[in-house]
Amino acid sequence: MEMRSTLGRVRGLGSSGEGVGHWWAQRVTAIALVPLCLWFVVSVIGLMGADHAAFLAWIGQFGNALLVVLLVLVMFHHAQLGLQVVIEDYVHGEAAKVATLMLMRFAVVALGASCVLAVVLLGMGR
Repeated sequence: MEMRSTLGRVRGLGSSGEGVGHWWAQRVTAIALVPLCLWFVVSVIGLMGADHAAFLAWIGQFGNALLVVLLVLVMFHHAQLGLQVVIEDYVHGEAAKVATLMLMRFAVVALGASCVLAVVLLGMGR
């Protein structure tokens, strides 16, 4: 049994194909978050009891700063993908949906950028 209308079959209209890319992006970011979060938790446990200078020395190492930035970027992208699905599913009315999506995306970019800036400034010893 086919769910498309007769007109849809004639025109060849069907799924836009956007859902698969979104689904894959969410799964890939989730998989990338597993080792990044494990590394971060182990690193933070290793820093327990350290003073501010030790933390600055740790974050000042290129590999650690790079991994923290990657963690932040992947985490915020994953959050944006998940929030987008929730907003699209539960916000009714096209204007409210578009406004909420724009506000959410602006907030995610602003928070992500501020986190990356904080890591860069800490890495430079400020």
